[in-house]
Amino acid sequence: MFKVASFYQFLALGDPAGIAARLRDFCATHDARGTVLLAPEGINGTLAGPDAGIDAIIAALGQGDFGASFTGLELKYSSALEQSFDRLKIKAKSEIITFGQPSADPTRQVGSYVAARDWNELLADPDLLVIDTRNDFEVKMGQFAGAVNPGLTSFTEFAAFVETLNRAEQKRIAMYCTGGIRCEKASAFILAQGFSDVYHLKGGILKYLEEVPQSQSLWRGDCFVFDRRVALGHGLKANPDAPVPPNPPRKP
Repeated sequence: MFKVASFYQFLALGDPAGIAARLRDFCATHDARGTVLLAPEGINGTLAGPDAGIDAIIAALGQGDFGASFTGLELKYSSALEQSFDRLKIKAKSEIITFGQPSADPTRQVGSYVAARDWNELLADPDLLVIDTRNDFEVKMGQFAGAVNPGLTSFTEFAAFVETLNRAEQKRIAMYCTGGIRCEKASAFILAQGFSDVYHLKGGILKYLEEVPQSQSLWRGDCFVFDRRVALGHGLKANPDAPVPPNPPRKP
């Protein structure tokens, strides 16, 4: 068994490249593989490896061993029967989730977080606009009933979708994505565009599937993940029989 840690945190960083170099060396010594991106806006990654190695990496991130203290990581653990990644890739980039909209700055403002256990109650509001911020092929694998699919082929297209929304009529907006990072950044952008009552699912679909019992779930289908497991269901269990696209794209 391999332990898989998925994490992100929006946090202003002064030296992403230096943090990346130190983290890369540490991960290599602990036999971890996966992808981690660092940027001036924070960190985003998924790593898989032995339990002790993954625990050591997460602890070191929280303790500030690499030049920044990531004490507010949005962190989810799951498991895999085999190593989920071919190699270790840790890079410094301009964004940890590519969007290309300077006004979308989650280090300055974000929408209201909604815990997984409170998500069903929020969705019960008939006047709520629920938006899936993932790519179209992900939405087709599974989604919350009644959510709007913007038909994205990449997250960068979300800005154009927002232009189709009516600011005067739309009072409440809730968004979700796989692990929380895309909907959190989307919430910063929507707020910057003049919307005020904005919510997003903390920890994303994965946290919901982890914490909400299937008997109470409003989720339908499977959740695509960007590693060898491909699709996860309730309890974050891999579903090898899930229908998936023939050439799944890389992590956004």
